[in-house]
Amino acid sequence: MPKIAEIEYTPNPNAVKFVLKESVAVGFPKSFPNAETAEHDDLAKNLFAVGNVTSVFMQDKFLTVTKTDDKGWPEMLPLLAAPIRAAAGAGGGQANAPGAPRVFTKIEDENDPMLKDIRMVLESAILPALAADGGGLELVGRHEKQVMIRYMGACGSCPASLTGTLAAIEGMLQKEVDPEIVVISV
Repeated sequence: MPKIAEIEYTPNPNAVKFVLKESVAVGFPKSFPNAETAEHDDLAKNLFAVGNVTSVFMQDKFLTVTKTDDKGWPEMLPLLAAPIRAAAGAGGGQANAPGAPRVFTKIEDENDPMLKDIRMVLESAILPALAADGGGLELVGRHEKQVMIRYMGACGSCPASLTGTLAAIEGMLQKEVDPEIVVISV
């Protein structure tokens, strides 16, 4: 049963990050943008069942829950804590289940040098920063010098993700990979 080590508010006022004492997603993050996608994950399904939950994101020893504007965190946090504490840890199962979302999808040739460089920058600098705020991103595709990403977790509905964060990601990829890269959030 995952124990909650702490609860952190994120830059997104509708998302909160639960830091846990054991993993809920081993290896790759799991993103559930709606209740229908959580059908095969008991913890995510139980979090959506609380009501007013719009997305669930799990990575290693944290999970981020995003809610509607209708309810405040003082009311929601105790309701969310119960299914988290009752859940099984990720030790043997669902985290690596077939179809579990991964950070990067296979979008083109794995030997593409530009994609390798983009992945390296994302994994070393960008993903850890997003995870610190309860979020993440998925590399969706690349067409020439356009890179398409999809935000997950707290970043998925954060107002800053489409402005400052996107510009920072683009700037870092331009500096480290190619000055003509354009990053598009999809």
